Amino acid sequence: PRAYFRQDEGGGSVSDAGARLAMRAAVSACLARHPGLTRLGVAVSGGGDSVALLVALAGLPGVVVEAATVDHGLRDGARAEADAVAGLCARLGVVHRRLDWRRDGDAGNLQAAARRARRVLIAGWARERGLQAVLLGHTLDDQAETVLMRLARGSGVDGLSGMAEATEGEGLLWLRPFLSTPRAALREFLRVQ
Repeated sequence: PRAYFRQDEGGGSVSDAGARLAMRAAVSACLARHPGLTRLGVAVSGGGDSVALLVALAGLPGVVVEAATVDHGLRDGARAEADAVAGLCARLGVVHRRLDWRRDGDAGNLQAAARRARRVLIAGWARERGLQAVLLGHTLDDQAETVLMRLARGSGVDGLSGMAEATEGEGLLWLRPFLSTPRAALREFLRVQ
C-alpha cells in the first residue's frame, strides 16, 4: 500500500527490537561494502519499501541523509503522498525535496518514460546536493518479479541475473540494500516504528 507508515508512537517488544536491528543491519552492511559514503540520498515514493529504507537510514551515525520524492502528475493523490513523505522527513530530521515531472507531449510508453524521468530527476537532485549515492527500496520480492518478467520476455541466462545491489549511472552510485529482504519484513519493521 502507498504511504505505508505508522502515524502513532508505541512501545516495543523484543521482536520489535529485532526488526529494527535487522533493517538497520541490512543498510549498514550495504554501506560497509562501499566505504567512504557520508552523504546519501534516498528515493522515497511513499510506499512501504522506500519508507522503511528512509526510516532505517534516518539517524544512522556518520552519514547525512536527504530524501526526494518524484511526483509524475499521473495519479490522483500523488501530491498528497509526496506531502506525507515530506511530513515524515520533517519528523525524522531529514531534508526532503519533491521533484515534479512534466511530460512532453505523447511519451509513447508512459511507464517507461516515467521510469527514465524519475532516474534523471533524482540523479540531478543528488548531484546538485552533493550526494555520493542514492539508495532505493527494492526488495527480495522485487528481485523475484524482475527475474520472472525477464524470463517471460525470453531473456537468456545473462538476462536472468536480476538487479544488482550496486550500479553506476547518471554519474552516481545507486544502492539497493534490501534486495535480500522480503517485503513482509519491511512491513513488520514499519509496524514497530
